[in-house]
Amino acid sequence: MTNKKYEALVNKHTPKENKFKYALTAFLVGGSLGLLGETLIRVYIMIFNVSRNDASTYMIITFIFLASLFTALGFFDKLVAKAKAGLLIPITGFAHSMTSAALDYKNEGPIYGIGSNVFKLAGSVIFYGVVSAWFFALIRYLWEVLA
Repeated sequence: MTNKKYEALVNKHTPKENKFKYALTAFLVGGSLGLLGETLIRVYIMIFNVSRNDASTYMIITFIFLASLFTALGFFDKLVAKAKAGLLIPITGFAHSMTSAALDYKNEGPIYGIGSNVFKLAGSVIFYGVVSAWFFALIRYLWEVLA
């Protein structure tokens, strides 16, 4: 079988993605998470009588805890299958990537298993986030110095 025939066969049997549906789903789920986050912030302000900054920190901790718990219980992946990027892009996706890596390697022990692999997926996000923040800070600094 030639490469062209093989590629045509693969393209024929590859399911087509409905990108508009996925984008709309991600928008609605991500927006719902934002609404839930804002609601949690206001609830924490009222209940604990704390500043907005502290309540925001509590909200982020709550989302991280829930995403990690749902990953450990095994149904976060099922939620992601339905919600797509709307659930993976926020901090919940970051927590899921760390928790799932830790769970995958827990049998190898706390050092060589969990400790060595917990940042396997999240490490690249941290690295590129720090590098891009450094470049944007440099650009902003040069913009202010030269302007």
